[in-house]
Amino acid sequence: MEIQEQRHGAVTVLKPQGALIHEDTEQFRDKVESARGKSFGRIVVDISSVPYVDSSGLEALVEITEQFSHSGNALKLCGVNETVREVLDLTDLTSLFEYFEDINAAVRSYL
Repeated sequence: MEIQEQRHGAVTVLKPQGALIHEDTEQFRDKVESARGKSFGRIVVDISSVPYVDSSGLEALVEITEQFSHSGNALKLCGVNETVREVLDLTDLTSLFEYFEDINAAVRSYL
């Protein structure tokens, strides 16, 4: 899995490319943790290029969100497609995340 990283001021935007599945969760966690240290927890994950998430991917998202919440931050998602949104709805995980339509809205939410 390729994960693009961009800086928008003090906010880091991560954009994974491809499905977030078991084989990629460790790399995803590592990338988020690295970015978290550089941006003081101000991270947006643009998942517009993630066609689906398996149970390991969901687990990674939940664990990352819980780590963020312990430090007073929140994992912000943007570009959530219908398939990923449905998985989050079916697993009752929707309320764990903050959602935004696009990167700009998510980045502005930190202001």
